[in-house]
Amino acid sequence: MAIKVTMPRLSDTMTEGTVATWLKKIGDKVSEGDILAEIETDKATMEFESFNEGTLLHIGIQEGETAPVDSLLAIIGKEGEDISALLAGGDAPAAEAPKADAPAAEAKTETAAPAKAAELPKGVIVVTMPRLSDTMTEGTVATWLKKVGDTVAEGDILAEIETDKATMEFESFNAGTLLYIGIQEGSTAPVDSLLAIIGPAGTDISGVADNFTAGGAATASAPAAEEKAAPAAEKAPEAATETSNGGRILASPLAKKIASDKGIQLSQVKGSGENGRIVKSDIENFTPAAQAQTSAVAPAAKQEASAPAAPKVFVPAGEVYTEEIKNSQMRKIIAKRLAESLFTAPHYNLVIEVSMDEAMQARAAINSVPDTKVSFNDMVIKACALALKKHPKINSQWKEDAIIINHHVNIGVAVAVEDGLVVPVLKFTDAMSLSQIGGSVRDLAGRAKNKKLGPQEMEGSTFTVSNLGMFGITEFNSIINQPNSAILSVGAIVEKPVVKNGQIVVGNTMMLSLACDHRTIDGATGAQFLQTLKQYIESPVTMLA
Repeated sequence: MAIKVTMPRLSDTMTEGTVATWLKKIGDKVSEGDILAEIETDKATMEFESFNEGTLLHIGIQEGETAPVDSLLAIIGKEGEDISALLAGGDAPAAEAPKADAPAAEAKTETAAPAKAAELPKGVIVVTMPRLSDTMTEGTVATWLKKVGDTVAEGDILAEIETDKATMEFESFNAGTLLYIGIQEGSTAPVDSLLAIIGPAGTDISGVADNFTAGGAATASAPAAEEKAAPAAEKAPEAATETSNGGRILASPLAKKIASDKGIQLSQVKGSGENGRIVKSDIENFTPAAQAQTSAVAPAAKQEASAPAAPKVFVPAGEVYTEEIKNSQMRKIIAKRLAESLFTAPHYNLVIEVSMDEAMQARAAINSVPDTKVSFNDMVIKACALALKKHPKINSQWKEDAIIINHHVNIGVAVAVEDGLVVPVLKFTDAMSLSQIGGSVRDLAGRAKNKKLGPQEMEGSTFTVSNLGMFGITEFNSIINQPNSAILSVGAIVEKPVVKNGQIVVGNTMMLSLACDHRTIDGATGAQFLQTLKQYIESPVTMLA
């Protein structure tokens, strides 16, 4: 029997993936353990192996295309097997995502939904509490915009739902009459709980709500998420339009996505839908007016010709040129996570200047040993690890009901790569020697730039170090890499006049900036940590004590 293979969840923060390369083509034999494709996640490009054997009958996501987790990736079965029912949306065995990463609830939904759907009255759709963010586990209905008995069209806003991050509008992906409301205004319920029932007017739904179990009914919210990404969504945008009301510009989901991809501001687009709604065709036909500048050139040139004695005035002329670069998965996640960090954690920065004269002498002595190479950044990492053991409150993370103090030290090292930034982690850094830190950092940074790091090598950090000194940056402030409570920004070593023993002499100094989460770290605690760190760096021999 043919098996559906879905887009796997290859990291804890992955919500969608891009197929970088297919290593099998339709008609090829596939054995258990064969590499099917290379998939680009938000953190790395990883090989995805088959957990089934058979013949590759269908490829659902082409090379270079991006799709959400659990989207149809491929179909594997017997050679010549009819898969038309699967392509039309029929049932299939569980998806191929690794068992450790795919939540059990998702598998349960996929297998149980068709059975439950068959028991529903014809045309009736059960709408469940949607997962509107990657960390959402429950939602609160802030406002119902429809009441029982109202007619619902595709694209109508059913309710406003408060998630763990924002209050968002939830639109209907089905048409019919609102027959039942399962969660009243102000009530909170887990994701996949019964939110509403939509169907033909007058349909008897007695017993549907009573027999509903989360994850076991025909859902509207989960398929809706897939519907946005699937080609079938081509029919939804025209109907699923939104209006501009009260200064807020609303548009169909597909119109928003196309506008975002093309860099078009919705405020510049005139909607052709009902009440000025913006639909797909409005975005596709939109052309920004940019000819005013060019048209002004000719009159200016004529004026210049009629007055030869006047000094020549530069007339701007040329072609406006822009380039659109598609955001990679890594860039999307960087933007999302750093925005969340900056706007959820109250940041403050503490800056200290340290003398590097003794550190420079110590490094020269260490590197004189054959086959040993230690950088200043390695020395900073080692000093941070020892200082964190003395000040464990810096090595913490915030939770709503408690502060977690980590007594193990795992330092993340920010590494710049082509698509953005990754943070490989040195596990139990305080137990590592300087040469071990240096070797590990070089190995991790090299594999990070080649996108060969595994997700487990970028998870579990308790503190982060970011160094831009090699680029000549003397001082900067970083955004905290959550769930860490702090990040250290390391600047360049600068030779300048300093005062020592009452005399002005030439010295080497370096600026360190510590960004702290004020929810977990008070100013005095951060200052004490920097004092200890300064002591270790200015006198490296103390790191041996």
